[in-house]
Amino acid sequence: MSDRNPNEFDPIFQAVNGQPAAVDIPEPSFESFSVDRRSDDERTELLPPPLQAPRHAPVENTRRSDDSLAPAVGVTTAVLDADRTPLAALDARNISAWFGDHQVLDRVSLTMPAGVITSLIGPSGCGKSTFLRILNRMHELIPSASLAGEVLLDGDDIYDARKRLVDARKSIGMVFQKPNPFPAMSIYDNVVSGLKLTGTRATRGERDELVETCLTKAGLWKEVRDRLRAPGGGLSGGQQQRLCIARSLAVKPRVLLMDEPCSALDPTSTRVIEETMLELVNDVTIVIVTHNMQQAQRVSTQCAFFLASHGTPGAIVEYGDTDAMFTEPIDGRTFDYVNGRFG
Repeated sequence: MSDRNPNEFDPIFQAVNGQPAAVDIPEPSFESFSVDRRSDDERTELLPPPLQAPRHAPVENTRRSDDSLAPAVGVTTAVLDADRTPLAALDARNISAWFGDHQVLDRVSLTMPAGVITSLIGPSGCGKSTFLRILNRMHELIPSASLAGEVLLDGDDIYDARKRLVDARKSIGMVFQKPNPFPAMSIYDNVVSGLKLTGTRATRGERDELVETCLTKAGLWKEVRDRLRAPGGGLSGGQQQRLCIARSLAVKPRVLLMDEPCSALDPTSTRVIEETMLELVNDVTIVIVTHNMQQAQRVSTQCAFFLASHGTPGAIVEYGDTDAMFTEPIDGRTFDYVNGRFG
């Protein structure tokens, strides 16, 4: 998938480039995509045994404060509710994934607590990014893709046939590895472009307040407030990535997925993105894929280590408190990986 434009997977990109408003966006064809709803016992007969290893227990949120429930923006319900959307937990249960006949994930279960940064680590090819795409229904955009299992957002299965695709994408946003703002569109219009996707109407004053709020949360407002009508493509790489974060925040996601968001950035820009993440976690649950072990330690409260070896599909070897996994891992493979012995 590395040769594909990441914008192909961005619903905002699709919306502003010819697709109709959210209420008219067709659901994807399932002729080439399927969700296996058989019972665990039935699937067990078809699948090889998963990797079995001790796991740490999921951790409680240690960063959320009472102030995190304050309203985000004081605008009408046309753009943002008066009361901020409560933080959401994301729960993946027995996720298996295939590309054609090739299985890439084997019965992965992971709870991503509300208001917590969860990092996904592991060598290339172990299924981390595939797992991340499954969490907001981007896996089904890939020809021949299929999956089994459930993804629950506060207890509701986002793959339920009665659920609209656009609702899942609105609730669970994505920031990609390569910054992908609309280069010819202004900074201001980049931020509000998501309103078209969701069919949200807003007055000029409401849009102005939304732009300032989202850019402030993304740590970019002070740098661009005097040039909001300048093209988004004229920003530096780190600024473009923060603009993409602001664009995602404009539709009020409850979960924000980040696929190696700093891999193409310099150390200074990386530090700013990490500081932004630590501030955003009071507003949105974050799941990040990273190959940077130091970054995982700096920003995440919970960590999951993925591994695929000897031709087996990817699975979680160990998960739990990040500090515990890096200082006192239970599984020897975790110790070897976080200490740079392979990967």
